[in-house]
Amino acid sequence: MKLAVTVHDVARRAEVSVSTVSRSFTMPELVQASTRERVLEAARALGYRPNRAARSLITGRTANIGVVVPDLANPFFPSVVKGIQARARESDYAIFLADSEEDPRLEAELIYAMAKQVDGVIVCSARMGDADLKRVSESTPLVLLNRRYANLPAVLMDTADGSRQAVQHLAALGHTRCAFLSGPPTSWSNKERRRGLRLAARAFGVEVVELGPFAPNFDAGLQAADIAIAAEVGAIVAFNDLMALGVLSRLNQRGLSVPDDVSVVGFDDIAMASMITPSLTTVAMPTEASGRAAVESLVDQLAGRGDADGGQHQRSVPTQLIVRASTAPPGHPVSNQWDGRKPLSRKGR
Repeated sequence: MKLAVTVHDVARRAEVSVSTVSRSFTMPELVQASTRERVLEAARALGYRPNRAARSLITGRTANIGVVVPDLANPFFPSVVKGIQARARESDYAIFLADSEEDPRLEAELIYAMAKQVDGVIVCSARMGDADLKRVSESTPLVLLNRRYANLPAVLMDTADGSRQAVQHLAALGHTRCAFLSGPPTSWSNKERRRGLRLAARAFGVEVVELGPFAPNFDAGLQAADIAIAAEVGAIVAFNDLMALGVLSRLNQRGLSVPDDVSVVGFDDIAMASMITPSLTTVAMPTEASGRAAVESLVDQLAGRGDADGGQHQRSVPTQLIVRASTAPPGHPVSNQWDGRKPLSRKGR
């Protein structure tokens, strides 16, 4: 039976002391770069993996990162987690993942529960209020993803600019009145999207009718579609793609054509957005890149690397409108009179 590779084997191959091997993994800043690279190369060649439990006793670190998301069933978040996991692996961290089920109280409880088992926590789209966020930040190092609070480190997708791009696109097509289907009221992303829409509406001469709030899921999109049509708009901007998919389904049930009767725009660019018919125009969010950036920010924080003025890193990551088949120049205004049996018709036909 093949014996396990030990720290002594690595030391012999790298021609260094056992203590140098140990420091290369636990306190790399104390080892010359060339020496550490030689140690790491020897470890890779031999297939050596440091004992996490032993390293934790030496460093006081667990080499674990906690990750809390509001809804794992939402395809937006697995993509973020994929980026987190890939970057954490590169930094020799494991991740603990938890779903807060869109519940601010559970979100805080999960962070407290993780605090003793991880070196820090990445909180995705935090739903808790500012006071609770301040309290939990005192229990463990935090990095926020898509939430800004005071000087806590954060990775922020530029969702307000995504809203600007969406409104500019609709205005260029000739739309003058659209609905925004608002998401969770405690969502930072929702507030930023709404802020971006309002600014863009004034800049491009588009009237935006704000509706909601709605839950960020498919079923809410079904409900929201009826309310949007009652508002007699030519375009609908949904809080996210899941809601937009529900809108598309409901419009189809009502006999309305997308984009001939109504244009629809989503946010996130989940995989389904390009697979449906018509394919969905949406604002692509840099999910994996943001997940990787969140890990880098947390690792910097754990290593004591902050901004020069003593503050914390807050990084902005750009978004991009992806134009597909669900948007087009406006047709005639849609009548909201429907008896549930015959397809809706457009006024003027």
